[in-house]
Amino acid sequence: MILAPLVDALADVPPDIPRVLTGLAEWLACVVYVLLRRRRWPWSRFVVLAVAALAVQVGVQVGAGRLPLGLWTVGMAAAVAVMYGFIVSAAKVSARDAGYFTARALVLAELVAALHWQMHVFFFVPEGREGGVWSTAFFVLVYAAAFAGAYVAEARHFRSRQSLDVTSGELASTVAIALVTFFMSNISFLNANTPFSGRLGPEISYIRTLVDLCGFVALYAQQGQRLQQRARAEVRAVDEMLRRQHEQYLQSKRSIEVVNRKYHDLKHQIAVIRAEDDDDRRKSYLDDLDASISGYARQADTGNGVLDVVLTTKSLECAERGIALTYVVDGAALDFVSTMDLAALFGNALDNAIDGAAAVPATDQRLVKVAVYARDRFVLLSFENYFTGELRTEDGDIVTRRADRTRHGYGLKSIRHTAEKYDGSMTVNTEGGWFVLRILLPVPQDAPARRPARPRSRTAAEPTP
Repeated sequence: MILAPLVDALADVPPDIPRVLTGLAEWLACVVYVLLRRRRWPWSRFVVLAVAALAVQVGVQVGAGRLPLGLWTVGMAAAVAVMYGFIVSAAKVSARDAGYFTARALVLAELVAALHWQMHVFFFVPEGREGGVWSTAFFVLVYAAAFAGAYVAEARHFRSRQSLDVTSGELASTVAIALVTFFMSNISFLNANTPFSGRLGPEISYIRTLVDLCGFVALYAQQGQRLQQRARAEVRAVDEMLRRQHEQYLQSKRSIEVVNRKYHDLKHQIAVIRAEDDDDRRKSYLDDLDASISGYARQADTGNGVLDVVLTTKSLECAERGIALTYVVDGAALDFVSTMDLAALFGNALDNAIDGAAAVPATDQRLVKVAVYARDRFVLLSFENYFTGELRTEDGDIVTRRADRTRHGYGLKSIRHTAEKYDGSMTVNTEGGWFVLRILLPVPQDAPARRPARPRSRTAAEPTP
């Protein structure tokens, strides 16, 4: 698109696209993808950065047009480098994601510029009106419609707060598609004596536009397929996690019922032992029985049966792992949440908190705190634990510290999914060595109003009297 003809003998070769228009198309393509992500700067600074990037992009293209034809790759590489620099400076993306967007922006810029110039040459050059008002208005119309349409189309595949997670293989395939598209669309300007080159003016323009369109469609389809694969993998993982959490809840419920029956049986046995005449033997039996049942006495009582089961189970786990679990929970405030969602929500949150606390070297800092209370028409859930190390984030989202991301790292995603299912939200932050997970759920309008209940509290390290 930006190359001068090598074969001057072809008098019908159309005039090449002006470098200024090429630079403008590349800049607008970058703006499209920057706006699809979260900006690094407020609008005032972003506008200044964008204007500076436009000046540099057009300047590089104009300068590249003055280089010898043999150095066209240098000029093209410089233009792509400016595009990459603009995207990585203006949007909150990783270096790999910026490369992914740069490749897509290059193909989009090629397509729009080629499409406009092909129609411009057809409608205005033969009439000698290429510099008139109508040609300028036509340029504005085509560029505005094309880039606006591209933004709408790409917005279906990119969400500003959805992490991109481009792999090295996906980046390589995208760059390969972009390079092949660029090379094949401009081969007629490089060399007319190839099996893939056009020799007539309209034919050359048509080949360039068609190849660019195919490249854009290929990248669009690639992103759609990529999202479908990721969505299917996440749905399978979340469904499997929910199923396991529900099965764990049912198993825990059965286990707790057995424990409770055993506990009551032991109380009767203790009464029998107290009738023992030998004081020493009686005292020994009682001490043994008290020690054996102390761990089973940590029965949660939150006002919600599901939470009672989950918290009791996790309390026993914490006791075995040397973690102090404390909670202040108004379980009745969560009556509007389904059993499966509640089990998954608390199961995932407590699993993350317990794993984080267990990794703390200092035993006196292995703490987990849970709070649930209602305020106005909202219910706030808070899970806090000490943690060590650094949080790993990508595009603002926390990612698992485990190596296998295909099997781990879906706990927070499941929690966020469940919260959003009830029109709620989830936030994660660190405060003074604490990892804090907060979930805010609005109480449905059709839920009956209730007086704030006194939250039940418990420390897992202390048995119930």
